[in-house]
Amino acid sequence: MFKRYFSCFAIAAVLTSGAVLAHDHGYSTNNGKNIVEVAQEAGQFNTLIAAVEAAGLADTLATDGPFTVFAPTDEAFAQIPQEQLAALLEDTESLTAILTYHVVSGKVMAADVVGLESATTLQGSDVSISASDYGVRIDNARVVTTDIEASNGVIHVIDAVITP
Repeated sequence: MFKRYFSCFAIAAVLTSGAVLAHDHGYSTNNGKNIVEVAQEAGQFNTLIAAVEAAGLADTLATDGPFTVFAPTDEAFAQIPQEQLAALLEDTESLTAILTYHVVSGKVMAADVVGLESATTLQGSDVSISASDYGVRIDNARVVTTDIEASNGVIHVIDAVITP
């Protein structure tokens, strides 16, 4: 019982430290800016923004929402071979499926994740969520920064591109 309580406490501590992490990594939060504007300002999501624009999803992610975005950094996109990434950016249907797989309807803050095992994405499939003493994973991606708030939702930074 104590071990389970301690594990839950440790997970909650890791997850709720996201707001501090957001500030430590230079992410501004909200200031009336939508998800797209916050991501653009961060400077680490250039490939994600280019992909969102190529898929025609920028306007959607700038609407009222709310949305929760699991946002891969440029470093995460760099793990995809250049030829494969270039082909993906030209295949709007596949690109849209992958990008909408990174988005959940509603504003899901890090503290809410502790009790979840999965979440349904805008793409229609579920992402798996696992929380342990070592952190939180969304499918195969590790959540590295949490709770970057925007006027229409929240961004959680992940270290890999996830696919349905």
